[in-house]
Amino acid sequence: MSQIPITELLALLALLVLSGFFSGSETALMTLNRYRLRHRAEQGHRGAKLAQRLLERPDKLIGLVLLGNNFVNILASSLATVIALKLGGEGAIAVAAGVLTLVILIFSEVTPKTLAALHPELVAYPAAYIYTPLLRVMQPVVWSVNLITNNLIRLLGVQPEAGNGSALSREELRTVVNEAGAMIPERSRDMLLAILDLENAVVEDIMIPRNEVEGIDLQDPPEEIVAAVKRASYTRLPLFDGGIDNVVGVFHTRNAIGLLDGSGDVRERLRAIARPPYFVPEGTRLYRQLIAFQRAKRRVALVVDEYGDFQGLVTLADLLEEIVGEFTTDPADAYPEIHRADDGSLLIDCSINVRELNRAMRWNLPKRGPKTLNGLIIDYLETIPQPGTSLKLYGHPLEIIQTDEKAVKTVKSLERIAAGAALPGTTGGEADRTQCGP
Repeated sequence: MSQIPITELLALLALLVLSGFFSGSETALMTLNRYRLRHRAEQGHRGAKLAQRLLERPDKLIGLVLLGNNFVNILASSLATVIALKLGGEGAIAVAAGVLTLVILIFSEVTPKTLAALHPELVAYPAAYIYTPLLRVMQPVVWSVNLITNNLIRLLGVQPEAGNGSALSREELRTVVNEAGAMIPERSRDMLLAILDLENAVVEDIMIPRNEVEGIDLQDPPEEIVAAVKRASYTRLPLFDGGIDNVVGVFHTRNAIGLLDGSGDVRERLRAIARPPYFVPEGTRLYRQLIAFQRAKRRVALVVDEYGDFQGLVTLADLLEEIVGEFTTDPADAYPEIHRADDGSLLIDCSINVRELNRAMRWNLPKRGPKTLNGLIIDYLETIPQPGTSLKLYGHPLEIIQTDEKAVKTVKSLERIAAGAALPGTTGGEADRTQCGP
């Protein structure tokens, strides 16, 4: 047996380390979180800036990495053959090939790639300092290789310059927010998800229906008008002239109180302080309506259908509550349609909007289709049930408490809630839900 070739073995060891560096750094750079990388680069992190520049042209980076990796692997194979010939002759070449394959697989591929996948920033940022000058030195070779490969890719109908399309869709953003875990507080996560949901909802989903809208009719006697304004529980009221289908304006009760005690025609005084009505279609998306409120500097909009008939009223406060939730700690305070019973159950007025019920109870009832709990129950059972009927509505046990020949009036939620316990769908503070906001 010949003397052990120490120099060749050390060279082989160095090549295996280089092979592991190329393999691990490739995985690290390609698995970097692009948004975290951009954030670190904007903060001035030098390694992040270099990595970001390298990833702007992934074809060049991959070409450089594979060029280096294949070069050291082939050189290591050749060197292992030389060492085998010196140690055992031609018969040892096959053994050397098998041992080298196993060593490269474990120490130069699987181990460094696993480490890089688990901690990409730990590997990618230092590697960027090496690849940046190396890319400049190897530019002619990398350019030649990329020229050939890019032309082959174009033959397959793919444009290398088109980028990797890193923009996320709305559903992908929902997944990112949901999986953020402790990095985003639960309350903030709920608000972010609610903002993403604004595009799926329309003003019809959150409006106050016409039969619940409180307003002032100018055709009523003056003394009734004055009394109605003084006892109004809302800050802004629509002004009708001969019925709810003829809205002539919206006025602030604070501006009206001082005018009603003086002399003069009450009707004309109210007309004078009322702003012209602001109409919106019932199918307007909530995020568009939020922008429209801001541009028009309005807080109240009257909702009309495709025929121009008055359907309800939507306010800026209602829209903001879609994002931040109700401004009370108890669902029975936040929602007049929900009342807490002594046994811990909740009595629910079936006129409540499905979206509001989902937000209050953290349920996931379908939002497409019937807009109210009454409509959802009738659609589910395909009949008007009798009091005492129990059902499981999309996984939530309910008991029918009160009905009439046309609708379900009240149900009891059989999901127990501790007295005084706040639900996740509400926030701290004490404020009354009002028709037209502050």
